[in-house]
Amino acid sequence: MMFESLKGKTVLITGSGAGIGAVAAEKFAQLGACVVLNSLSDSAEKVCQRLLEAGYSCMSVRADVSTQAGAELLVSSALERFGKIDVLINNAGIVPGGSVEQNTEDEWDHVMAVNAKSVFLMSRLCLPHLRKVKGSIINTTSIVAVKGVRNRAIYSASKGAVLSLSLSMAAEYISEGIRVNCVCPGTVYTPSLQDRINHSPDPDAALQAFIGRQPLGRLGKPEEIATAMVAIASEELGFLCGQNVIVDGGMSL
Repeated sequence: MMFESLKGKTVLITGSGAGIGAVAAEKFAQLGACVVLNSLSDSAEKVCQRLLEAGYSCMSVRADVSTQAGAELLVSSALERFGKIDVLINNAGIVPGGSVEQNTEDEWDHVMAVNAKSVFLMSRLCLPHLRKVKGSIINTTSIVAVKGVRNRAIYSASKGAVLSLSLSMAAEYISEGIRVNCVCPGTVYTPSLQDRINHSPDPDAALQAFIGRQPLGRLGKPEEIATAMVAIASEELGFLCGQNVIVDGGMSL
């Protein structure tokens, strides 16, 4: 079986109540991993319940990983239940619109906390445990980290920060056998994207605009990004380190 090295591994995924994170949780569970789901709402609990009913090993922790207390709760809960952490996937994030002139200081602080500070907090808490198992960190960036996109000022800044932080961590910890990589999605059809489309003045036009910026002519699927996460986490691709794996339908061309 492909990626059989993930069997028995404990995989912690922040922001796994919907979209890419939820699909990734299911894929890891199907491969025999013990999955720790997380969200700020009860959405991850619902995903976890479905996985438990299907016979998979998982748990869910409702916590705000943009805070020290929330991150500590998630990590301690995972260790109490499964005893170790082999893979950390920092996937929690929000996607605000706006330019530098339109966004506020409060929006900047909030987005940076959710999208970037959470990566810092979760990584520093998990690293002592990843060190024991020569584990892996996967951070979700975005195509806006490497390509200029209008109406995404703060989001772009936050994802650029995640990419730079990831490269620094990769260089820092590679000698200890800890691999740090990123998955860099283009425009993916998720509940979050659909919500943004629904709140547009012209939803049909908004959808076509999102599709139009993808040279492949369609939106990405959460399954495609989640599959990349699975591959990067596996020992079958264990030589990969310090990379921003772009899965973007050609948007970066």
